[in-house]
Amino acid sequence: MNVDQLILFVFVCCLSSRFADAYDPVDPNGNIIINWDFQSIENVYTVMVSVHNHQLYRHIEQPGWRLSWRWAGNEIIWGMTGAEATEQGNCHRIRGATRPHCCEKQPVIVDLPPGTPYNNQVSSCCRGGVLSSLTQNNRTSTAAFQMVVGGFRRATYHDGDRGPALPSRFGVGVPGYSCSNATKVNATRSPIGRHRHVQSLLTWQVTCTYSQFMEAASPTCCVSLSSFYNSTIVPEGEKPELPAGDGEAVAPVFRCTDHMCPVRVHWHVKISYREYWRVKVTITNYNQVKNYSDWNLVVQHPNLRSLTQLFSFNYQPLIEYGTLNDTGMFWGIQYYNEMMLQDGNVQTEMILKKDKSDFTFSGGWAFPRRVYFDGHECVMPPPDQYPLLPNGGPDSRVSAAQLIASSCLLLPFIFLIM
Repeated sequence: MNVDQLILFVFVCCLSSRFADAYDPVDPNGNIIINWDFQSIENVYTVMVSVHNHQLYRHIEQPGWRLSWRWAGNEIIWGMTGAEATEQGNCHRIRGATRPHCCEKQPVIVDLPPGTPYNNQVSSCCRGGVLSSLTQNNRTSTAAFQMVVGGFRRATYHDGDRGPALPSRFGVGVPGYSCSNATKVNATRSPIGRHRHVQSLLTWQVTCTYSQFMEAASPTCCVSLSSFYNSTIVPEGEKPELPAGDGEAVAPVFRCTDHMCPVRVHWHVKISYREYWRVKVTITNYNQVKNYSDWNLVVQHPNLRSLTQLFSFNYQPLIEYGTLNDTGMFWGIQYYNEMMLQDGNVQTEMILKKDKSDFTFSGGWAFPRRVYFDGHECVMPPPDQYPLLPNGGPDSRVSAAQLIASSCLLLPFIFLIM
């Protein structure tokens, strides 16, 4: 293999790893769909743009989505309802008393805030760019706005039909997401009342997918483990002395701890009953500049199918295929613990029924296989560092601090390989 072949091989391997990272086994069909539904097409066209979050557990939080694209020609946005462009741009070529809403070649559109006057609203608008996940609230997982666009040129589509030229370079303005080009699809049909449907004149569609690798090179959460049968101590970590700069101490983004993760998820096997066992889960926010609103936690464990009782959290299974039910989503209760504050935590306890066919405390079976917080996969400790049963020998007692440190020590190797 010569040098050129070796470089090509490395490039293809790295590219393949990025595409593989975009695939989510917990939510294989999850994505964000953007529809442009045309209501009229004359000298100007009126289009309803809708953003649909079809992800089971990943949501868009504040500061919200920022939809952008690049026009194919010299299009102008004359009016907009339910959203607004961040810049009007240079409209010097436009004559007349009426000023356009936006003349930018590549406009950036943001949602309007709650409380917007009704005469500037459309259905599903005005939530500040926040989109819920499908599981948490499918009624607020969609956003929409209406535009009136002029100055467009016509083009021929792949099916031979003609219409306004397709924009390109779409983005949702949220780290980790990449979007396809717009394509013409079957026109959207919408119900009106019980017996009637109406259809848009034309529909364009854009698909956006998420990749954690594209969002950040470092994890946003780590997992620690402990159990009643293994003596553990879980230190919260102390704030270090801050270095002085120009006479002032500069505060870190998140509290300095032994694991150095903004969020820690701690899984504690608390009690074993005759037919049940009890687990306590604590999520701690070490981020000193961010609250997590509408947070969620996804856990993969084979015994979740036998979850009997849960305290202080909501829960819904995510993956159910026949008897397979090993992945579930937890989230906060509205007006109680739906927001996790800076330097705060939320916690729950759950009771699970022991399945005689596979239940055991040995081999780390009682601990989760995967954990996701707010759509980000958390770093798990190495399996050989899991708390062991007392008869596991002198190395059976592993502290939670060691587990967290071990999980984070793997990070340089993980991202160096990528």
